[in-house]
Amino acid sequence: MAPYDEQREILNMQSNIQLMQGDCLERMKEIPSGSVDLTVTSPPYDNLRSYNGNNAEWSDNVWAECIQELYRVTKFGGVVVWVVADATIKGSETGSSFRQALWAMDCGFNLHDTMIYKKEGPPLTHNRYEQKFEYMFVFSVGKPNTFNGLREPSKYAGDSRKSKTMRQDSDSLSSRCAKGTVSATKLKGNVFEYFAGYDSSKGKERHKHPATFPDQLANDHISSWSNEGDVVFDPFLGSGTTGVAAKNLNRDFIGIELDETYFNIAKERINKS
Repeated sequence: MAPYDEQREILNMQSNIQLMQGDCLERMKEIPSGSVDLTVTSPPYDNLRSYNGNNAEWSDNVWAECIQELYRVTKFGGVVVWVVADATIKGSETGSSFRQALWAMDCGFNLHDTMIYKKEGPPLTHNRYEQKFEYMFVFSVGKPNTFNGLREPSKYAGDSRKSKTMRQDSDSLSSRCAKGTVSATKLKGNVFEYFAGYDSSKGKERHKHPATFPDQLANDHISSWSNEGDVVFDPFLGSGTTGVAAKNLNRDFIGIELDETYFNIAKERINKS
């Protein structure tokens, strides 16, 4: 293996795709301030994975500085989607997710939405309910410039709208009348459900990384919070899922990955997409 510094080269796969190998805190310094429209990323979750031994470099100071750098590189009106969960240590969840969200707000981000990534996992033997979700914190610098809301079929499509009651700011209930019929589609809720298991159709290379998130998760957020030609960023590139989605959706992309093995997997996947 070549010395580490020699591995930190910028790879220009296309004019609109830039992959970097190295420490994200160092490589992010090369990204101009206010140049990124959207970040979709999933940082290490406490000590849940070793990432080829690199997780020892992940600490509160590192994620705090990373979030500060994300605030610097994000455009006004830009968005960061931060997918994260907590380890359970000695019977207690660490709460790292919450600390990271609060720190992002201290750095200047708005906590635009707290979304849920719902998934099925293997059952565990413990004295609490099975873990079925991870957080998808949506941070923004000011009001998001873009929201292409995903829609789903309405359960009561075509039915007549009826008078409803709603609670206003006071304690009293008031009625509201809606006219017409229920639309065929409605805006999705902020709980997104995905299949998270092994999928042979996605290729074996993808699954050589221990903590991939679903391709559709990346697609949905990129579609929601950016437009064609926007710059999408992932400082924890992993197997390249965000990069593949960005390329397929005609966005520019910047990705950073510390580990050489994962970097090469991401490079191959993005080249083939």
